[in-house]
Amino acid sequence: MLVSLLMGFACGLPLLLTVTVLQAWMTEVGVDLSVIGLMALVGLPYTLKFLWAPIFDRYCPPFLGRRRGWLLIVQVCLMAAIALLGMTDPAAHPWWVAAAALLVTFFSASQDILVDAYRREDLSDVELGLGSSLYVNGYRLGMLLASGGGLILADHISFPGVYLLMAALLLPAVATTLACREPPMAAGRPRTLAEAVIAPLSEYFQRRDALWILAFILLYKIGDSMASAMTIPFYLELGFSKTEIGAVVKLFGFWATIGGSLVGGLMMLRLGIARSLWIFGVLQALSTGGFAVLARIGPSAPWLAGVIGFENLSGGMGTAAYVAYMASITHKKFTATQYALLSSLMGVPRVMAAAPTGFLAERLGWAPFFIACMLAALPGMLLLVRIAPWSGHGNRW
Repeated sequence: MLVSLLMGFACGLPLLLTVTVLQAWMTEVGVDLSVIGLMALVGLPYTLKFLWAPIFDRYCPPFLGRRRGWLLIVQVCLMAAIALLGMTDPAAHPWWVAAAALLVTFFSASQDILVDAYRREDLSDVELGLGSSLYVNGYRLGMLLASGGGLILADHISFPGVYLLMAALLLPAVATTLACREPPMAAGRPRTLAEAVIAPLSEYFQRRDALWILAFILLYKIGDSMASAMTIPFYLELGFSKTEIGAVVKLFGFWATIGGSLVGGLMMLRLGIARSLWIFGVLQALSTGGFAVLARIGPSAPWLAGVIGFENLSGGMGTAAYVAYMASITHKKFTATQYALLSSLMGVPRVMAAAPTGFLAERLGWAPFFIACMLAALPGMLLLVRIAPWSGHGNRW
């Protein structure tokens, strides 16, 4: 469990170093806004990581084993890439900055692949729920330290100094890799690279419910994603100050999400993953409806705190169960490739469902919009009847 937490922190830390912190640095030195906008493309490796995941399933380094050996290589390269990014000059050579940032995202996405595979192979099905929740919490803490901590530090030391410090903060992850155990290869590993590419897909699509599971992954959190895309305009239009939004939504909400993930992980030890998906999914949908209530009440700080607390708590619980479920359905022979594919698919609704939300909110009004988001959760919940019934084969989770 401690390994899950520490590895989650290591995976979350690099993410915003190529987004929030880099944008602040480039803005400060006067880089053109069009160039800053194009920097978003360096995040593509997070979406395309399934393309090189088979390499990590097929090949085994000559030291530490298949998962720890690759992890050590990738983590050392990631630290070097972050340090290299800090040594670039955004004002004089923005495209060299882009190249260094692309290296950071490539090795960061590779670390994600390996940590996800390690967690699946090291933890039993019963432990996956709590392990996944601790991983998610570690990930969020890493993101918070990199973005919030990085920007605060940049007021006191140079941006190159910030990046060097962030690279050094990955040393505990390297120590964790060296100290933890290598999970057993009970299912073996692919014998050829072709098998590592093709077999994970063929094995998955031979399952009876393969397409239903993909539909579930796309739809389970779609209502939550739709609502989240419009919350900041909603708070401002309702009459909340930016201070109230920062204090209640961002700070209080962050810790509520952390608490929700931890509570969800502990509950999964008793309930199992399948029943947790049901309970947490219902709570997620109801919490989205809370925004419709807030739209009727108006700018009340206590109500805002209550709605945010409930929404982030249930959202954290739902995410923990969602991540644990995806890990539980991967085949241990192809863990890296199958989980990379599923987690890439998991990101699709965040983009596609968010796109029409402004139009819907404008046409419907705030309260009906959030009710529509709540109802959007129903298809995902209905799919649970088939892929993870309350009683039946789903209870093995």
